[in-house]
Amino acid sequence: MTSRPVTTPGPHVIFDLDGTLVDSEPNYYEAGRRLLARYGVRDFDWEAHTRFIGIGTRETLTVLRAEYGIDAPVEELLAGKNALYLELAGASTEVFPQMRVLVERLYAAGVPMAVASGSSRAAIGAVLAVTGLDAYIPLYVSAEEVARGKPEPDVFLEAARRMGAAPADCVVLEDAPPGAAAAHAAGMRCFAVPYVPETASDPAFEAADLLFAGGQSAFTADAAYRRLLGRPGSGER
Repeated sequence: MTSRPVTTPGPHVIFDLDGTLVDSEPNYYEAGRRLLARYGVRDFDWEAHTRFIGIGTRETLTVLRAEYGIDAPVEELLAGKNALYLELAGASTEVFPQMRVLVERLYAAGVPMAVASGSSRAAIGAVLAVTGLDAYIPLYVSAEEVARGKPEPDVFLEAARRMGAAPADCVVLEDAPPGAAAAHAAGMRCFAVPYVPETASDPAFEAADLLFAGGQSAFTADAAYRRLLGRPGSGER
């Protein structure tokens, strides 16, 4: 008989990485732009990139490969983009200031935390290291380690399993509708901080337990911390 992992009661906090904890989207866009240029694509702009915010790298490249008629296999594209992104991320990645405050407060309070991201495991590790967040959040899960990426719940469920937490005891912080949908599918609460404020009315965000409709400019560590610990907050919605 296989024993089930022992679970500990919440709260357990699972952070999306890109666009939630760190402002890595400019680096992902630039990596994608440079990669596609190698294959003759010259019209990939920021607006085109925003369609894929919250979607895993492999899924993104699978779509772009079909749209632009690129013959190279997905594995080749994936390796190329990851290498470009790691170079950019290692040079400069910014943590959203209020997110850093929240992470430090949760760490001081002994709240278990993890990162669950559509990025490669190497990219997650590099970003956490260059920003110093690895000192607070050593546990992270990549979508490449599970069967399905967001909006499927696999990466969040795996993070909960590794933390020894029941999904109902987990709270996910997300910036994109596919991630919010994945959190709901996992049976977890979701705090939404839209990277693109215009997406705040998306049904996945409207169903969030806490919505900072103005995105990072509206997010405060205090409001999130109070809600996480079951204390009333104000001005979040």
